[in-house]
Amino acid sequence: MTDRTHRAARTPALHVPWYVPLFGPVARFLLRAGVPLGFNRLVTIRGRKSGVDRTTPIAVIEISGRRWIWAPWGEVQWVRNLRAAGRATIEMRGRQEAVTATELDPEERIRFFRDVLGPFARSMRGGVTFIRLADGVDLNRPLEAAEGRPVFELHPAP
Repeated sequence: MTDRTHRAARTPALHVPWYVPLFGPVARFLLRAGVPLGFNRLVTIRGRKSGVDRTTPIAVIEISGRRWIWAPWGEVQWVRNLRAAGRATIEMRGRQEAVTATELDPEERIRFFRDVLGPFARSMRGGVTFIRLADGVDLNRPLEAAEGRPVFELHPAP
């Protein structure tokens, strides 16, 4: 069994909610215009097949100088592209930064949901509820939250 087949066999079926494809272009437009949208940033990643840069709004979680991005709906296109490229560009209010990405292994993902995202969301009024409703993730169950949801730590590119 190949790594890709093995990964697909153990990954639960996660589906992108209907509103995400509608929200993406609007968020992209607003972020390009400099409108702050919480933790969302424009992330540009080179396409793994086409080689064409693809830009999508993604929430960047930053705590104590460390940054992560995660995919609430599993193996979506930007995840596959970032995994292949290993690098991206983050843009906020016209400022761009090149980054490299390291994918967290299953144990590291559990720790991310338990020790990073959970406390971070709990520090904001309604944060846990927002993540549960918008992303379909129960942060009170980090083992289940980590299952099938890739997480990448971002580092400044050399």
